[in-house]
Amino acid sequence: MRTVVIVNPTKVEDLDAVRRTLAASAAACGHEEPTMVETTEDDPGFGQTRQALRAGATLVCPLGGDGTVRAVAQELVGAEAALGLLPGGTGNLLARNVGAPVSDLGEAFEVALTGSERRIDVGWLVVDPDEGQRGPGVPEPAANVHCFTVMAGLGFDAQIMDDAPEGVKDKVGWAAYVASGGRHLLDDGFDLELVLDGATHEHEAARTVVVGNCGELTGGMVLLPDAAIDDGVLDVAVLTPTGITDWLGVAARVLTRRDGDGPSLERHRARELSLRVSPPQQTEVDGDVLTRAAELRLVVQPDCLIVRVPAES
Repeated sequence: MRTVVIVNPTKVEDLDAVRRTLAASAAACGHEEPTMVETTEDDPGFGQTRQALRAGATLVCPLGGDGTVRAVAQELVGAEAALGLLPGGTGNLLARNVGAPVSDLGEAFEVALTGSERRIDVGWLVVDPDEGQRGPGVPEPAANVHCFTVMAGLGFDAQIMDDAPEGVKDKVGWAAYVASGGRHLLDDGFDLELVLDGATHEHEAARTVVVGNCGELTGGMVLLPDAAIDDGVLDVAVLTPTGITDWLGVAARVLTRRDGDGPSLERHRARELSLRVSPPQQTEVDGDVLTRAAELRLVVQPDCLIVRVPAES
């Protein structure tokens, strides 16, 4: 097995210590030391993953934030090489949702080398699609097409990620998003037209739309309790709070993991969906903030990504 670790050097304090830990774990499992490749400011992992595949890699492990995981995963969709998950950054959201280790690098690498293989779905987001990108099915690669393994969001969800500084996230973790969210609780809502597998829903004062391939958020909160990473559908949450009391009600439903709809919170499921908003809103995929958009199209691609998970999973 040829293993490549794609590391974001800005997320690692001591690269030499990381290399020693990975080498020790590989030796303990009877494997050769992995090849380490660094991301750059211009390429967070896409090109490095393509090069690893061309060189015959059978296991590619991103080591960085959720954005590094997303970049590597996007290039591994449809490939026979597996994705190994190493803890780094703030969220480690995909690892949490598949039960992989998130606190011990050596343990996580051992799982990547020796764990079971699980096929999971991914979601695709098209930002402001043109006419040719509105048709059914998985979109063709393009600059406005983005893969997500965990969640995509628009509105409040993307705003709090955009306003949480990297330095603060490095120091206090997911609590940085709580502070960021507090600054946007009373922002204006937006008009929303949401089409779910052909059925249209409209809202005049939506605050955020979150589309999940799986359900667990930063901090262990579960916004989408019915979501499963290999069920062939996307789960959708529409939040429409208009004041602090409404927000508290939404928070209570999420923290107590109550399913079903409630005041200011609707949940849906769909294989394909599109939405139009006015005015345009900030968007994100797996924590990576993209741009403001007036229209999004999202679709699930089932069973297309191989992930190494603990054997008991």
